[in-house]
Amino acid sequence: MTASPIPYGRQEISAADIEAVVEVLRSDWLTQGPTVERFEQAVAGYCGAAHAVAVNSATSALHIACLAAGLGPGDLLWTTPNTFVASANCGRYCGAAVDFVDIDPRTYNMSVSRLAEKLAQAARDGRLPKVVIPVHFAGQPCELAEIARLAERYGFTIIEDASHAVGGSYRQEKIGNCRYSAMTVFSFHPVKIITTGEGGMVLTNSPELHARLSRLRSHGITRDPALMTGEADGPWYYQQIELGFNYRITDIQAALGLSQLTRLDEFVARRHRLAARYDETLRDLPLDLPWQHPDGHSAFHLYVIRLRLERLAASRREIFEELRRRGILVNLHYIPVHTQPYYRALGFRDGDFPAAERYYREAITLPLYAGLAEADQERVIAALRECCR
Repeated sequence: MTASPIPYGRQEISAADIEAVVEVLRSDWLTQGPTVERFEQAVAGYCGAAHAVAVNSATSALHIACLAAGLGPGDLLWTTPNTFVASANCGRYCGAAVDFVDIDPRTYNMSVSRLAEKLAQAARDGRLPKVVIPVHFAGQPCELAEIARLAERYGFTIIEDASHAVGGSYRQEKIGNCRYSAMTVFSFHPVKIITTGEGGMVLTNSPELHARLSRLRSHGITRDPALMTGEADGPWYYQQIELGFNYRITDIQAALGLSQLTRLDEFVARRHRLAARYDETLRDLPLDLPWQHPDGHSAFHLYVIRLRLERLAASRREIFEELRRRGILVNLHYIPVHTQPYYRALGFRDGDFPAAERYYREAITLPLYAGLAEADQERVIAALRECCR
């Protein structure tokens, strides 16, 4: 019998999750009902933030977070090249220019030293960013305190892209509490730590940002008489006071997220146990295994190995393809964003961010998810060991 393929990531759905969704389907509300608000309050409470706005994807969350931060034409947004394209595209949606900061070779997150150097040069050139988006790659928190000190000195807004990091912690506090940032964005895509099918969320401690994010999620419409240009015509009345979007999440999705949230710590703990097994069983191979900064507790969305190619007979591509041929559905996170054709057309070139480019040449993402059986993990380990002979 042929063994089933092992994906690099997948959702973990329980009977309780299904029952929670069915309960909403039998209710009077399918979208923007009370379950969305309960989900927002639950996530905000878990993280220690004052407010949360749930939306239909993390991309939407990044977009409205940038708008709420006042990003627009003539402004600059900086992020890391080692991320999904949405972390940069959100700036382009707002009409802003985008630039990147190279990565730390150990954490693969935005390098604080490269950020400091680039900010010093930008200050001399009069081209400081309005928004900086550090990405907690693979679930490992960025060095937020150091980035926040730079934000205070140079006057930019921090939006944490924590799409990989719900359930993670920085200096003993949950990612999402916005202690070091204006806003934090989560993703609830099915391969992430918890899921709503598709979905995202912005957290903030600012009531003003919360109000603006809520309006932008739903067409720029308000029912608050204090914000209207004149008196309301009646109790049905609303006004569109700015250009917003239909980025709403449904009660059906929120019910799944609310149920998943009850097992978030369990999921993260399971991912850590599986990562520790990889650490123990792969340490003698010619690989660089994930290094963990002592200030952070990763959510371990991803387990990325780097091949020491000078000690291997096979190329990265040959190893990748052989693992896939064996049903180990490894993946690659990420192709440096500045090398995408869209960003090359804006002037970026090979060599602009050498640490991210070297990382990309060596990286492979191994399967890691809460439901990964140990027997399946043994298959991954055995296959990788044979490929690395």
